[in-house]
Amino acid sequence: MTQGRKLDKSGSLGANSSFGASETLPLPSMNFFRQPLAPILMVVGVAVLVVLAVTFARVSGQIAILWGAGGLAAAVWLRAGRGLAFDMGFGALVFVGVLAGELLVGHGPRAAFAYTFFNLVEIILAVILTRRYLPGLSVESVEGIARFFGISLVSALVGALGIGLANRLGWFIQTEEIILRWWSAHAMGMALIGVFGLALKKSSLKTFIKPLRLAEGLLLIGMIAAACYTIFGQLQLPYSFMLMPLIVLMAVRFRVVGTALSLILISVLAMSGTIMGLGPYRLFPADVAPLVIHLLMLLGYAPLMMVAALLEERERLHALARREKERAELASAAKSRLLANVAHEIKSPVSGIIGIGELWAAGQLGPVSAGQLEMAEMLVKTARQTEALAHDLLDVARAEAGAIRVDLRPTDVTGVMEDVRRTMLLRVETARVPVDLVIEGDALVALADSHRLSQVIGNLVNNAVKYGGDGGPVKLCALWSGGRVRIEVRDKGPGLSEEKQAQLFEPFNRLGLERSSIEGHGVGLALAKRLTELQGGEIGVTSKPGEGATFWIELEPA
Repeated sequence: MTQGRKLDKSGSLGANSSFGASETLPLPSMNFFRQPLAPILMVVGVAVLVVLAVTFARVSGQIAILWGAGGLAAAVWLRAGRGLAFDMGFGALVFVGVLAGELLVGHGPRAAFAYTFFNLVEIILAVILTRRYLPGLSVESVEGIARFFGISLVSALVGALGIGLANRLGWFIQTEEIILRWWSAHAMGMALIGVFGLALKKSSLKTFIKPLRLAEGLLLIGMIAAACYTIFGQLQLPYSFMLMPLIVLMAVRFRVVGTALSLILISVLAMSGTIMGLGPYRLFPADVAPLVIHLLMLLGYAPLMMVAALLEERERLHALARREKERAELASAAKSRLLANVAHEIKSPVSGIIGIGELWAAGQLGPVSAGQLEMAEMLVKTARQTEALAHDLLDVARAEAGAIRVDLRPTDVTGVMEDVRRTMLLRVETARVPVDLVIEGDALVALADSHRLSQVIGNLVNNAVKYGGDGGPVKLCALWSGGRVRIEVRDKGPGLSEEKQAQLFEPFNRLGLERSSIEGHGVGLALAKRLTELQGGEIGVTSKPGEGATFWIELEPA
């Protein structure tokens, strides 16, 4: 089999590399592949694998049904370096390694050069396609696994077609099945060992060297080896499906790298048993049995690596989400501290301004003209608005920091609403808009904090008066809804689109009314939402453009 490449997403080439890399990719995460000794060890390893494959893994003819040389060469090539000079030098070393192995097993010069040439073509194509279509050389996702499988099939097919053409031209004598046997063996090896090499990183090695995990991994490998010995060496019927639970368990516990390793072991043991005339596949013709095992590995077992990749991808996304959540929480805490500090810094000077304005308006700082009186009253009004904003900012900061404590008790909702209505009627800005109280039920008692509930309802009524009061009276309603106490604030204003409803409870978002004559800071609704949630309730809005808006609160009954 084409013992595919030991790839790693960190060992890819940049834009200046010779074989079509489209972008600069990260450096290898395992420094071994960048050591000067790596190419030398690769040459020796390739030669050894060629000798072993041709010597022990041929059923008939000269095409081995197990092939690891190409995969090893491609793996080290992708992981070791980049650049035109490096690619040319490494390609020459691969050629030497494969050729040495072919000559050592006794192939004639013509056959040896032909095999070496098409092996090199296959390896180069695999490197080009991997760099181009597998950014980062990552197989820790279903898409990455699928892409690499496709690359393995295409590169092996090109090599098989080349060697088939050479056979047709009479370079050497082979059987007619040369193309299919070469392609299936090389594709299987490239897919299995290539994924193993891609997934082999520092993080996976750290997992394996932990004593308990190492023992667990060795136990699983031992169980798979024992099952293979039984299925492919002792049994007469094809019970290969019995390996599926063990492979799935390896995928769950050791993800992609463990799954790929187990499939490599299974392929070697299955082929070995078949070559020795053991197991259920010995009943097939000698030329057919290897193809059956190739199909079993590629179509039956290899897709389980996608399960492992899916688990690994989910784990990675979960870790990313956790980090982003922690970052967001830190940012939110920093924002809350800033809001609290700003609010505290605002309160003291604003209180002084209010005091001075009131003294000025009362004439205690000297005679006051009508114009000066109006300015003094405006000064006090503006300062009180700023003071109210400071209080709201403090409440928002405390709510987000979890510093607000609510005292949940049975609360007469009708009484709270009546108090809010009376308070609103005393305000000058709401005197022109009637606030009607509508009670549609008996015993409307909710589990709530009366002070905070008054604050929430007051914010909703205030907003209804400011933004929707021109269309008519504001209705403050209480009723039962699905076993919960529901409070509604209805206005007949311009209404809200779905887009604006989605942004409604965001702090400091006034939905494009920042420059309007309507006063506000976009804090009230965000604070109302948080206070409602602290009381175990829900808050929302129902609205359509041109049809007004209904803000609602639902609380648990007492």
